[in-house]
Amino acid sequence: MNITARTKICMIIGDPVEHSLSPQMHNAGYEALQIDDQFVYLASRVNVNDIADFIKGIRAMHIRGISCTIPHKIAVIPYLDKIDAVAKKIGAVNTIVNDEGKLIGYNTDWLGILVPLEKHITLQNKTVALIGAGGAARAAAFAVTKKGAKLAIYNRTIKKAKELAKEFNGEAYSLDEIQNVKSADIIINTTSIGLKQKNKTPIPKKYISNKQIIFDAVYDSEESRLIKEAKKQDAQTISGIEMLLHQGFAQFRLFTGYEAPIDIMRKAIT
Repeated sequence: MNITARTKICMIIGDPVEHSLSPQMHNAGYEALQIDDQFVYLASRVNVNDIADFIKGIRAMHIRGISCTIPHKIAVIPYLDKIDAVAKKIGAVNTIVNDEGKLIGYNTDWLGILVPLEKHITLQNKTVALIGAGGAARAAAFAVTKKGAKLAIYNRTIKKAKELAKEFNGEAYSLDEIQNVKSADIIINTTSIGLKQKNKTPIPKKYISNKQIIFDAVYDSEESRLIKEAKKQDAQTISGIEMLLHQGFAQFRLFTGYEAPIDIMRKAIT
């Protein structure tokens, strides 16, 4: 790294955040393009109750870019100066760019869902069971319905599932009805189950079949229980690493103005 007093800071915030591979991914990209004197990427654990103070810190320190992960994708919105049209439609922000003091919110998570899925399947008229109703779920709902998929949302709080389903013309179910995912072509988990509770899975193995694609937005140093069990059922699987990469490539461009060195960034975290 060639950090100087002129180097611009980018970072990821979350709670937890220690598992994040974003610093390795982005810093590898900076080094590959020889712009590691211009940008450095860090991580910071931020409690959601402190988000207003953190946003003040972005302004005070002239931090260039912020990646938002759980639980900040919706919480940051009231404190920003402008929201990109796509992020506004999704209702969640995973990327903040500080443009000369103006904080602009974007969402690249939907690309992190869409691009890996379309490598496996055409989404038109496919049925998608979406687990969760938070910020990542909103991006997933936008991505799959944009391509003509039929959406069913499963969430612990049925009210939130209904609200999200209404926005994206889907159906809403509680987690008590999780057995209905058996009929879905694609199952996407956007909850933190498997991250904070590593030995848990949001979907019992008996509801997964070899006719399905299982996409777990959770990633860590090892495969989640959901992905492990889906493989045992001979289902096609997509790990959260793929979401991280593809949302990160778009994020890299927003932060730096450069196209992401895809192969280098992938190699840095896989």
